[in-house]
Amino acid sequence: MNRVVTVLMLGIVFLLSACQQAEEANTLVVGIECAYAPFDWTTSEENDHTVALFDSDLYCDGYDVDVANHIADELDMDLVIKKIEWTGLIPALQSGVIDVIISAMSPTAERAESVLFSDEYYRVNTVMVVAADGNFVDATSLSDFSGANVIAQQDTIQDDLIDQIDDVNHLLALAQTSELVINLSSGVSDALVTELPVAEAIVEANPSLAIVEFTDGNGFVVDDTLVTVAVAVRLGEEELVGTINDALALLDQDTREQWMDAASDRQPIGE
Repeated sequence: MNRVVTVLMLGIVFLLSACQQAEEANTLVVGIECAYAPFDWTTSEENDHTVALFDSDLYCDGYDVDVANHIADELDMDLVIKKIEWTGLIPALQSGVIDVIISAMSPTAERAESVLFSDEYYRVNTVMVVAADGNFVDATSLSDFSGANVIAQQDTIQDDLIDQIDDVNHLLALAQTSELVINLSSGVSDALVTELPVAEAIVEANPSLAIVEFTDGNGFVVDDTLVTVAVAVRLGEEELVGTINDALALLDQDTREQWMDAASDRQPIGE
């Protein structure tokens, strides 16, 4: 092959590679479960809040998507969302498949050994979901659930909290919220432990279920890090988490609550 042509082709390859690297450098790839409404869910309907899922005809919507959009805008980066199962989020982050996790993840001490967390972007209460016509709908304390069959989502702090109930029958955790709802609605479990916004979405979509909230001293004992959610980045990426914290600092509490209320209203019945 002619040397001039060869050099020219190599130059084009290097140029294309450089352009691709520049494009990737200006892209924020976010991992979200997209199955934990109202924080995040998958939908086929596009609206002003949705972001198209990577390599898919579907979209992700919810509070987490609003937060991801805000952070990407403040960082002046293009947002890409990859839908990843909950248990695969941290491995995907560590392997470089995604840049950050924005998926209602609590910054527990155990997780902090594997990832670096931002400041909180939402604070939640832990509640129980039960059958509206069942024996536990009038429960006022954890002791009322002694001997009950209780379940929560796999690899969540809610699953760990179940063991605070004396003589509880701690059922095997399930991966998806939809599976948990079916389990509860069919009577396999008596109660589901989850976060209040998620519980509200579940009950809105399933009128046969109801929420049990506890007064102070009668519910779960939860460390502060377990009732907040934060953005996760790879260990050592202090500069990135610093810029994310700067973006989150621009969101006052009223804005956060408005976004959550809007996501709860927007979440389709049955999701």
